[in-house]
Amino acid sequence: MKINKTIFPLACLFFLAQISTGQVKDQIQKITLQPGEKVWAGVINDGQKMPFASDYAFDFYGNNNSNQAQPLILTSNGQFVWSELPYNFIVKDNEIKITDSYNQVVTGKSGNTLAEAQRYVRQKYFPANGKLPDTLLFARPQYNTWIELTYNQNQVDVSKYAQAILDNGFPAGVLMIDDTWQEDYGLWKFHPGRFSNPKEMIDKLHTMGFKVMVWICPFVSADQAAIYNALKKSKALLLEKKSGTDTWQNQTKPLMIEWWNGQSAVLDFSNPAAVDWFNQQLDRLVKDYGVDGFKFDAGDMRFYPSNGLSKGNVTPNQQCELFTQFGLRFPLNEYRACWKMGGQPLAQRLQDKSHSWGDLRKLIPNMIMEGLSGYAFSCPDLIGGGEWTSFLDESKLDRELVVRSAQVHALMPMMQFSVAPWRILKPDQLEAVKKAVALRMKYTPLIMKLANEAAKTGEPIMKSMEYVFPNQGFVEVKDQFMLGDQILVAPLLEKGKIQREIKLPKGEWKADDGKKFKGSSSYMIDVPLDRLPYFQLVK
Repeated sequence: MKINKTIFPLACLFFLAQISTGQVKDQIQKITLQPGEKVWAGVINDGQKMPFASDYAFDFYGNNNSNQAQPLILTSNGQFVWSELPYNFIVKDNEIKITDSYNQVVTGKSGNTLAEAQRYVRQKYFPANGKLPDTLLFARPQYNTWIELTYNQNQVDVSKYAQAILDNGFPAGVLMIDDTWQEDYGLWKFHPGRFSNPKEMIDKLHTMGFKVMVWICPFVSADQAAIYNALKKSKALLLEKKSGTDTWQNQTKPLMIEWWNGQSAVLDFSNPAAVDWFNQQLDRLVKDYGVDGFKFDAGDMRFYPSNGLSKGNVTPNQQCELFTQFGLRFPLNEYRACWKMGGQPLAQRLQDKSHSWGDLRKLIPNMIMEGLSGYAFSCPDLIGGGEWTSFLDESKLDRELVVRSAQVHALMPMMQFSVAPWRILKPDQLEAVKKAVALRMKYTPLIMKLANEAAKTGEPIMKSMEYVFPNQGFVEVKDQFMLGDQILVAPLLEKGKIQREIKLPKGEWKADDGKKFKGSSSYMIDVPLDRLPYFQLVK
């Protein structure tokens, strides 16, 4: 194992002060790529671009690209890059060039494959801690109320949605009540005009077999004067920097942040006062209402801009990381924005995808990159897409897409519904979705076995073909994946198609329809609407 190190030569305290106010230039570091050597990096939302073509560039400072990020680079020949703090890189002309690093950058080589490099790096830099998120997240489908109710979350319709799940033959699982259940941002109580008796509602959902999560974020509305002023007094909010001489100590005005629901103040989790206050809100929701866990949304690095002052003088990356610490208190959790939390028992969801075939094709490569980055407990957004504006005109719904999306999810680590398939699909389409759910239930023991293994070792649950079968010509395959090492999954990802080509590695493979295939070959197979093709390695 060969390792090279570039160490930033400043004392720690001075260094932390520098990185929060501007980039600290480091020497350029270059990594030579061999002909045909391919590159992946911990930029989850760009997974579909991997392995990278030349000229891909990314700066990890203050940028999680709307999803999880990990300061990691891996190659198909076993090379790797890791740093505890951000850096900038570009893949160009058979080399990786690293600039603007803020800390020690470690480069090296472990073995000669993608898997060997990933296993070395995860064991050394983000080892699994032995714990799992709540197993119900894997064992049953999840149900999110967002697409059905959007900004009108209310007790009557949440209860109807839950009952419809059971009435239509779907199993109970985790139910996520999304944004606007609350009275206001920062006032984390069920809205009294929409929820007449939330404790009674949650108790009933529990008797129906559901566990209940609620959406939550780190923003505080200035309209909530009592809460806002108390947090302002304790300086628990990110403060506004007006001039170059301003410091956290001499400033008191909270910085208003523009986000997708308007403008709000944002909690500064480098301040223990903010951490204590937020923990109190979470604990009260558990105690008063019986909430089981939380969908932690936002926390993106872009919400901690350069004109913000924090008590700990921390970077946007560190603010994002601090927000993810809360999920470790609750086995039932979900995050979309994350930084450097590989190996932890956190459920990680992909960035909202649109209701389109193009975004459907992003799910496999993006999920693969989550696993490579140490985020093994991952969810591929919502079935049919989670970008709510895609569903405003239901005359444009693509019902075939919803079916194929459910099939893509079925043998991934988690699957999550939001738009109600029983409401929008025709009977044969609904049966196809239910068949995909039944297939998941059949393979739940395997998924749970792999999840438990991931908790102990960090091994991805879902893997790329190149990871499991290196140097067999699968490096660019993005429409197939492996569930563990024995099950190859090949969903159909093209509209109007009823056939697709599959590419099998060496060995003997048995398909879901019982047919046997010899590996090291490609085959054209029939994929009617109700089929998710998968193949088991039998020899």
